[in-house]
Amino acid sequence: MLTKNEAISKLNDLGAAGQPFSFYCDFFGERWCFQSSDQVSKFYLNIENKDQSKNLSTVDSRQVNFKKYPVKYSLFESAFDQVIHQINIGNSFLTNLTFETPIETNLSLEEIFQYSKAKYKLLVPDQFVVFSPETFVKIRDNHIYSYPMKGTIDASIPNAEQTILNDPKETAEHVTIVDLIRNDLSQVAKEVLVTKFRYIDQLETNDKQLLQVSSEIKGYLGSKWKRNLGNILTKLLPAGSISGAPKPETIKIIHEAESYNRGFYTGICGHFDGESLDTGVMIRFIKKERDQLIFCSGGGITSFSEAEKEYQEMVDKVYLAI
Repeated sequence: MLTKNEAISKLNDLGAAGQPFSFYCDFFGERWCFQSSDQVSKFYLNIENKDQSKNLSTVDSRQVNFKKYPVKYSLFESAFDQVIHQINIGNSFLTNLTFETPIETNLSLEEIFQYSKAKYKLLVPDQFVVFSPETFVKIRDNHIYSYPMKGTIDASIPNAEQTILNDPKETAEHVTIVDLIRNDLSQVAKEVLVTKFRYIDQLETNDKQLLQVSSEIKGYLGSKWKRNLGNILTKLLPAGSISGAPKPETIKIIHEAESYNRGFYTGICGHFDGESLDTGVMIRFIKKERDQLIFCSGGGITSFSEAEKEYQEMVDKVYLAI
């Protein structure tokens, strides 16, 4: 495990050399783990199902046992009220509030990794598994792209797509995070533009379908970005979509409102192939503590938010992508 400064140097060196590698890091970008293709695997990363080594088979979802035990609503409401107070006095426009949910399942971490369908899958044996739908950044052809996801709804709700696209709270949350990511990318890139705004992705879970709202933001890095890869990535952390805006003050609010240390949850993972970079935000995250599996989930809070709806969204995001 490397520190932030060690990781910056390593990322810059590997990028400049065009040497492929995979990695993951924690929420604050303070702890980094790297792996090259010729190393004995310390972790397993699968992006867009390109690596089939851990996609060995499928499972009938009817054979999967899955129970979740979310925090009491009163505990959620107390943290929610803390966040809303900070928003009302002007310290934040958007705060991502998350909780831990103990779960029970008949699947191991490795089996969850094998069977899950997701853009970004990461397994750190006996520690945690990720099956994330959300891109952090992609870099290709000297351009950087980000795809913030904000807004989730049960696809079975009548007119679900129009309902979420027309919801004032969801719209405000999405506009805020797009603006934050646009500003973040402007720290490392030129000509930053929102090239797609509020389109729908559909996600399959073990018991339902969810719709999530995304946007695409693009900027120009220039031809020398590889030698500055470490500086680029660390300047963008923590990821805006799972922290909030403005970022420094909002991180303080998160620290005060949340009852646990996120650790690697909401960090990033990714792969550099020598020419391009693809990274994901580590949401849809299950960690193992002793013999207990814990699912971490949450959502964005704005001045339009209602505690009961936010609580339900947090609970709905506790699922298996099978």
